[in-house]
Amino acid sequence: MHDYSRREGLMRLADGPDECVRAAREQLRRNAKLIKVCASGGVLSEVDDPIHQQFTVSELRAIVEVAGLADRVVAAHCHGKPGIIAALRAGVRTIEHGTYLDDECCDAMRESGAILVPTRKIIEDMLAFCERGTVPGYAMAKLEALADVHAQAVTRAYEHGATIAMGTDISLTGADLPNAWGQNGSEPGYLVKLGLSPLEAIEAATATGPLTLGPLAPRSGRLAEGYDADVITLDADPLADIGVLADPAHVTGVWTGGRQVKGAAAAN
Repeated sequence: MHDYSRREGLMRLADGPDECVRAAREQLRRNAKLIKVCASGGVLSEVDDPIHQQFTVSELRAIVEVAGLADRVVAAHCHGKPGIIAALRAGVRTIEHGTYLDDECCDAMRESGAILVPTRKIIEDMLAFCERGTVPGYAMAKLEALADVHAQAVTRAYEHGATIAMGTDISLTGADLPNAWGQNGSEPGYLVKLGLSPLEAIEAATATGPLTLGPLAPRSGRLAEGYDADVITLDADPLADIGVLADPAHVTGVWTGGRQVKGAAAAN
Protein backbone atom coordinates (compact mmCIF):
# COMPACT_ATOMS: atom_id res chain seq x y z
CA MET A 1 0.00 0.00 0.00
CA HIS A 2 2.81 2.45 0.85
CA ASP A 3 4.54 1.72 -2.46
CA TYR A 4 1.31 1.97 -4.43
CA SER A 5 0.42 5.33 -2.89
CA ARG A 6 3.85 6.75 -3.74
CA ARG A 7 3.63 5.68 -7.37
CA GLU A 8 -0.02 6.26 -8.16
CA GLY A 9 -1.26 8.76 -5.62
CA LEU A 10 -4.74 7.22 -5.54
CA MET A 11 -4.54 5.60 -2.11
CA ARG A 12 -3.01 6.80 1.12
CA LEU A 13 -2.55 5.34 4.59
CA ALA A 14 -3.17 7.82 7.39
CA ASP A 15 -3.14 7.42 11.16
CA GLY A 16 -4.35 10.12 13.53
CA PRO A 17 -6.10 13.42 12.74
CA ASP A 18 -2.91 15.22 11.67
CA GLU A 19 -2.01 12.58 9.09
CA CYS A 20 -5.61 12.54 7.90
CA VAL A 21 -5.44 16.30 7.34
CA ARG A 22 -2.21 15.91 5.38
CA ALA A 23 -3.60 13.02 3.32
CA ALA A 24 -6.74 14.98 2.41
CA ARG A 25 -4.69 18.03 1.42
CA GLU A 26 -2.43 15.89 -0.75
CA GLN A 27 -5.45 14.66 -2.67
CA LEU A 28 -6.85 18.17 -3.03
CA ARG A 29 -3.52 19.39 -4.44
CA ARG A 30 -3.95 16.73 -7.11
CA ASN A 31 -7.33 18.34 -7.85
CA ALA A 32 -9.40 15.49 -6.45
CA LYS A 33 -13.10 16.32 -6.81
CA LEU A 34 -14.06 13.89 -4.05
CA ILE A 35 -12.30 12.39 -1.05
CA LYS A 36 -13.07 8.74 -0.34
CA VAL A 37 -12.20 6.97 2.90
CA CYS A 38 -12.41 3.35 3.98
CA ALA A 39 -14.39 3.76 7.18
CA SER A 40 -14.66 -0.03 7.57
CA GLY A 41 -12.93 -3.14 6.35
CA GLY A 42 -13.79 -4.58 2.97
CA VAL A 43 -14.48 -7.77 1.06
CA LEU A 44 -11.46 -7.86 -1.25
CA SER A 45 -9.01 -6.67 1.40
CA GLU A 46 -7.39 -9.74 2.93
CA VAL A 47 -6.74 -9.00 6.60
CA ASP A 48 -9.64 -6.87 7.83
CA ASP A 49 -13.29 -7.47 8.70
CA PRO A 50 -16.07 -5.59 6.88
CA ILE A 51 -17.78 -4.93 10.22
CA HIS A 52 -14.78 -3.29 11.89
CA GLN A 53 -14.48 0.50 12.03
CA GLN A 54 -11.18 1.78 10.59
CA PHE A 55 -11.15 5.50 11.45
CA THR A 56 -12.07 7.30 14.65
CA VAL A 57 -14.67 10.04 14.55
CA SER A 58 -11.96 12.67 15.11
CA GLU A 59 -9.97 11.34 12.15
CA LEU A 60 -13.02 11.36 9.90
CA ARG A 61 -14.00 14.85 11.03
CA ALA A 62 -10.53 16.11 10.14
CA ILE A 63 -10.89 14.73 6.62
CA VAL A 64 -14.41 16.12 6.19
CA GLU A 65 -13.31 19.54 7.44
CA VAL A 66 -10.37 19.81 5.07
CA ALA A 67 -12.43 18.60 2.13
CA GLY A 68 -15.16 21.10 2.97
CA LEU A 69 -12.70 24.00 2.86
CA ALA A 70 -12.34 23.27 -0.85
CA ASP A 71 -16.06 22.60 -1.44
CA ARG A 72 -15.39 18.86 -1.63
CA VAL A 73 -17.35 16.17 0.12
CA VAL A 74 -16.33 12.81 1.53
CA ALA A 75 -17.55 9.39 0.49
CA ALA A 76 -17.19 6.63 3.05
CA HIS A 77 -16.74 3.03 1.97
CA CYS A 78 -18.46 1.33 4.85
CA HIS A 79 -20.06 -2.04 5.57
CA GLY A 80 -20.27 -2.20 9.38
CA LYS A 81 -22.58 -0.18 11.60
CA PRO A 82 -19.80 1.28 13.83
CA GLY A 83 -18.08 2.83 10.83
CA ILE A 84 -21.37 4.01 9.34
CA ILE A 85 -22.34 5.84 12.53
CA ALA A 86 -18.85 7.34 12.91
CA ALA A 87 -18.84 8.52 9.29
CA LEU A 88 -22.27 10.10 9.63
CA ARG A 89 -21.27 11.87 12.83
CA ALA A 90 -18.25 13.25 10.98
CA GLY A 91 -20.43 14.64 8.20
CA VAL A 92 -19.67 12.45 5.19
CA ARG A 93 -21.83 12.90 2.12
CA THR A 94 -22.27 9.27 1.11
CA ILE A 95 -22.16 5.81 2.60
CA GLU A 96 -20.90 3.34 -0.01
CA HIS A 97 -22.33 -0.19 0.43
CA GLY A 98 -23.97 0.22 3.88
CA THR A 99 -24.22 -3.53 4.40
CA TYR A 100 -24.89 -3.68 8.13
CA LEU A 101 -26.93 -0.51 8.50
CA ASP A 102 -29.96 -0.72 10.77
CA ASP A 103 -32.88 1.53 11.72
CA GLU A 104 -30.63 3.83 13.73
CA CYS A 105 -28.33 4.27 10.73
CA CYS A 106 -31.29 4.99 8.46
CA ASP A 107 -32.57 7.64 10.84
CA ALA A 108 -29.11 9.21 11.07
CA MET A 109 -28.82 9.29 7.28
CA ARG A 110 -32.14 11.05 6.93
CA GLU A 111 -31.24 13.59 9.61
CA SER A 112 -27.81 14.34 8.13
CA GLY A 113 -28.87 14.28 4.48
CA ALA A 114 -26.32 11.60 3.68
CA ILE A 115 -26.88 9.43 0.62
CA LEU A 116 -26.65 5.65 0.42
CA VAL A 117 -24.84 4.25 -2.63
CA PRO A 118 -25.56 0.51 -2.37
CA THR A 119 -23.37 -0.79 -5.26
CA ARG A 120 -25.35 -4.03 -5.44
CA LYS A 121 -23.89 -4.93 -8.82
CA ILE A 122 -20.43 -5.78 -7.52
CA ILE A 123 -21.90 -8.21 -4.99
CA GLU A 124 -24.08 -9.90 -7.61
CA ASP A 125 -21.19 -10.12 -10.06
CA MET A 126 -18.74 -11.56 -7.56
CA LEU A 127 -21.27 -14.21 -6.56
CA ALA A 128 -21.84 -15.07 -10.22
CA PHE A 129 -18.11 -15.32 -10.99
CA CYS A 130 -17.12 -17.29 -7.89
CA GLU A 131 -17.09 -20.60 -9.74
CA ARG A 132 -14.57 -19.26 -12.27
CA GLY A 133 -11.92 -18.76 -9.62
CA THR A 134 -11.95 -15.00 -10.18
CA VAL A 135 -12.66 -14.18 -6.53
CA PRO A 136 -10.10 -15.25 -3.87
CA GLY A 137 -11.33 -17.69 -1.23
CA TYR A 138 -10.94 -15.25 1.66
CA ALA A 139 -13.07 -12.71 -0.20
CA MET A 140 -15.75 -15.26 -1.06
CA ALA A 141 -16.09 -16.19 2.60
CA LYS A 142 -16.76 -12.56 3.50
CA LEU A 143 -19.01 -12.04 0.49
CA GLU A 144 -21.20 -15.02 1.29
CA ALA A 145 -21.56 -13.79 4.87
CA LEU A 146 -22.82 -10.35 3.87
CA ALA A 147 -24.61 -10.76 0.52
CA ASP A 148 -28.10 -11.35 1.92
CA VAL A 149 -27.56 -8.87 4.75
CA HIS A 150 -26.66 -6.20 2.20
CA ALA A 151 -29.84 -6.86 0.20
CA GLN A 152 -31.93 -6.50 3.34
CA ALA A 153 -30.09 -3.28 4.25
CA VAL A 154 -30.88 -1.64 0.92
CA THR A 155 -34.55 -2.53 1.29
CA ARG A 156 -34.53 -1.21 4.86
CA ALA A 157 -32.94 2.08 3.81
CA TYR A 158 -35.52 2.53 1.06
CA GLU A 159 -38.43 1.76 3.37
CA HIS A 160 -37.08 4.23 5.94
CA GLY A 161 -36.90 7.03 3.40
CA ALA A 162 -33.12 7.28 3.06
CA THR A 163 -31.89 8.89 -0.15
CA ILE A 164 -30.39 6.32 -2.52
CA ALA A 165 -28.10 6.99 -5.46
CA MET A 166 -26.90 4.52 -8.03
CA GLY A 167 -23.29 3.38 -7.93
CA THR A 168 -21.52 0.25 -9.12
CA ASP A 169 -17.92 0.13 -7.79
CA ILE A 170 -16.89 -0.63 -11.37
CA SER A 171 -13.12 -0.65 -11.88
CA LEU A 172 -12.40 -3.21 -14.63
CA THR A 173 -12.45 -3.23 -18.41
CA GLY A 174 -13.54 -6.31 -20.34
CA ALA A 175 -16.89 -7.85 -21.18
CA ASP A 176 -15.79 -11.19 -19.72
CA LEU A 177 -14.92 -9.67 -16.34
CA PRO A 178 -17.22 -9.01 -13.37
CA ASN A 179 -18.30 -5.45 -12.70
CA ALA A 180 -16.68 -4.02 -15.82
CA TRP A 181 -17.23 -0.75 -17.67
CA GLY A 182 -20.23 -0.83 -19.95
CA GLN A 183 -22.28 -2.91 -17.55
CA ASN A 184 -23.41 0.03 -15.41
CA GLY A 185 -26.97 -0.21 -16.64
CA SER A 186 -27.68 -3.38 -14.70
CA GLU A 187 -27.60 -1.59 -11.33
CA PRO A 188 -31.12 -0.06 -11.63
CA GLY A 189 -32.50 -3.57 -12.10
CA TYR A 190 -30.93 -4.68 -8.84
CA LEU A 191 -32.38 -1.65 -7.06
CA VAL A 192 -35.83 -2.56 -8.36
CA LYS A 193 -35.44 -6.10 -7.03
CA LEU A 194 -34.68 -4.59 -3.62
CA GLY A 195 -37.80 -2.44 -3.48
CA LEU A 196 -37.49 0.67 -5.62
CA SER A 197 -39.93 1.28 -8.44
CA PRO A 198 -38.42 1.48 -11.95
CA LEU A 199 -38.88 5.25 -11.96
CA GLU A 200 -37.24 5.57 -8.53
CA ALA A 201 -34.30 3.46 -9.70
CA ILE A 202 -33.89 5.67 -12.77
CA GLU A 203 -34.04 8.74 -10.55
CA ALA A 204 -31.32 7.24 -8.34
CA ALA A 205 -29.14 6.87 -11.42
CA THR A 206 -29.84 10.29 -12.92
CA ALA A 207 -31.21 13.10 -10.76
CA THR A 208 -29.78 11.82 -7.47
CA GLY A 209 -26.42 10.61 -8.74
CA PRO A 210 -24.82 14.06 -9.15
CA LEU A 211 -25.87 15.06 -5.64
CA THR A 212 -23.24 12.70 -4.23
CA LEU A 213 -20.65 15.37 -5.16
CA GLY A 214 -22.21 18.08 -3.01
CA PRO A 215 -21.21 21.64 -4.05
CA LEU A 216 -19.35 20.28 -7.09
CA ALA A 217 -22.37 18.41 -8.41
CA PRO A 218 -22.59 18.79 -12.19
CA ARG A 219 -25.70 20.28 -13.75
CA SER A 220 -26.72 16.90 -15.05
CA GLY A 221 -29.27 14.17 -14.47
CA ARG A 222 -32.39 16.24 -15.13
CA LEU A 223 -34.26 17.41 -18.20
CA ALA A 224 -34.48 21.01 -17.05
CA GLU A 225 -33.41 24.49 -18.08
CA GLY A 226 -29.81 25.21 -17.13
CA TYR A 227 -28.79 21.56 -17.01
CA ASP A 228 -26.38 19.84 -19.37
CA ALA A 229 -28.16 18.01 -22.17
CA ASP A 230 -26.95 14.54 -21.19
CA VAL A 231 -29.58 12.21 -22.60
CA ILE A 232 -30.06 8.65 -23.80
CA THR A 233 -32.88 7.22 -25.92
CA LEU A 234 -34.05 3.62 -25.82
CA ASP A 235 -36.01 1.33 -28.12
CA ALA A 236 -38.04 -0.02 -25.19
CA ASP A 237 -39.79 1.31 -22.09
CA PRO A 238 -37.64 0.93 -18.94
CA LEU A 239 -40.68 1.58 -16.77
CA ALA A 240 -42.22 -1.59 -18.17
CA ASP A 241 -38.95 -3.54 -18.10
CA ILE A 242 -36.06 -2.00 -16.17
CA GLY A 243 -33.83 -4.74 -17.59
CA VAL A 244 -33.56 -2.95 -20.93
CA LEU A 245 -31.08 -0.55 -19.33
CA ALA A 246 -28.69 -3.44 -18.76
CA ASP A 247 -28.33 -4.13 -22.48
CA PRO A 248 -26.46 -1.44 -24.47
CA ALA A 249 -28.16 -2.75 -27.61
CA HIS A 250 -31.35 -1.05 -26.43
CA VAL A 251 -29.62 2.35 -26.29
CA THR A 252 -30.37 3.96 -29.64
CA GLY A 253 -28.89 7.38 -28.99
CA VAL A 254 -26.57 9.17 -26.57
CA TRP A 255 -26.09 12.91 -26.15
CA THR A 256 -23.47 14.46 -23.88
CA GLY A 257 -23.60 18.20 -23.35
CA GLY A 258 -26.05 18.39 -26.24
CA ARG A 259 -23.69 16.65 -28.65
CA GLN A 260 -24.85 13.32 -30.05
CA VAL A 261 -22.16 10.67 -29.68
CA LYS A 262 -24.22 7.59 -30.48
CA GLY A 263 -27.01 7.18 -33.02
CA ALA A 264 -27.76 8.21 -36.58
CA ALA A 265 -26.51 11.80 -36.29
CA ALA A 266 -23.26 10.73 -34.63
CA ALA A 267 -22.44 8.42 -37.53
CA ASN A 268 -22.60 11.26 -40.08
